[in-house]
Amino acid sequence: MTKNKKILLLGGTSEAVELNETLARRSDVDLITSLAGRTRNPTLLSGKTVVGGFGGEEGLVNFIADNQIELVIDASHPFAGKITQNACAACAECGIAYLRFQRPEWKQEPGDCWISVSSVEGAAKKACDFNRIFLTVGRQELLPFEGISGKFFLVRSIEKADFAPQQSEVKFIRTRGPFSKEDEVRLLCEYRIDLIISKNSGGTATYAKIAAARELNIPVTMIARPVLPDCTSFSDMGALLTAVGL
Repeated sequence: MTKNKKILLLGGTSEAVELNETLARRSDVDLITSLAGRTRNPTLLSGKTVVGGFGGEEGLVNFIADNQIELVIDASHPFAGKITQNACAACAECGIAYLRFQRPEWKQEPGDCWISVSSVEGAAKKACDFNRIFLTVGRQELLPFEGISGKFFLVRSIEKADFAPQQSEVKFIRTRGPFSKEDEVRLLCEYRIDLIISKNSGGTATYAKIAAARELNIPVTMIARPVLPDCTSFSDMGALLTAVGL
């Protein structure tokens, strides 16, 4: 009897949900899906899940050994650089295959006004030149903006955000994408936004804000992705599944 292939899927993205659904349906796969646990009500997944991380590279090495994992598929967020670094290194140490799904970046199009920066800290420095700022960098990346005073901040996140810059007004919106361009245009107009700050996450779920900014001639401070380790990576889901070899 042929034994099932034991796969660990590192989740946290819509692509990970798609992979979870595809792999969990297979009778020749034993799938474990991992979530970092940063969202209290994540999308329901099929099969066995683990929540809360592994305790760094060493913890992941131990988990791989204890569960006899043969393949790690990394479909974590493009900005979850530490997770990817740990996973790539742990797989190399354990001598097992590692495949990463990396969704394509957003590309600047005619009419876009992007201010390119390499970090959230760099984005905070650029924000000083604007007055009404739409912060869409995630609730865990707000600290660099705490020292900016005399501004209006619109902060959108899935979970409750802790953000209280001195002498600045903050409006919190808790919601989950995807968003339509029409809704984003209305939002930007309602709050008279003159700058959007965004990570270059790629994908379709939150791209509407970029299209809305283009339509309204609003500049976007675009934070570049972290540099990831050299590893086997795919931007096409079909090609990744073919590489899995099932």
